[in-house]
Amino acid sequence: MSAAHAVRATIEVAVDPATAFEVFTEEIGAWWEAAERSRHPDGRRVSIGRGPGHGGRLRFEPGADGRLLEVYDDAAGDAFEIGRVLVWKPADRLVIQWRQGNFRPGQLTEVEVRFEPVQGGTRVTLEHRGLDTLPADHSTRHGLGTGEAFTRMMIEFWSGRLGGMKALAESADRARG
Repeated sequence: MSAAHAVRATIEVAVDPATAFEVFTEEIGAWWEAAERSRHPDGRRVSIGRGPGHGGRLRFEPGADGRLLEVYDDAAGDAFEIGRVLVWKPADRLVIQWRQGNFRPGQLTEVEVRFEPVQGGTRVTLEHRGLDTLPADHSTRHGLGTGEAFTRMMIEFWSGRLGGMKALAESADRARG
């Protein structure tokens, strides 16, 4: 996957790497929804697969070759496959394919998340690569083209998501401790 246009967001979380990985994967539906930027400006939930007003809940199927899904109706099996899990190494590393509903068939980017032990917790680094494969006028770019403004927007997007994960991980850790 091309790293020519990759964005990185990093955050330190006051939990061990195993807990950070567990919260990232097992509780993605909770922290993603709680992240401030997961709401459309008019209050509708934003869907990765279907756009504003159709938000589902994110869920991982664990393990290598599992999937990241946006589930709209579990009982009916109504879900959008965001991507396949390429690497699943608990407490260490996760790599997933990433596509949105507005991507053309076969168009994929890739998200890698690393969990590194640091004093007092874990450094979580998320890198979204392959963004250079999206045309300059792709709707995911929100009219920002391929320049610095788009890169900043993506860093803010992923930083907001990681902030939601951090809040949930640290509150869960306090509840356990």
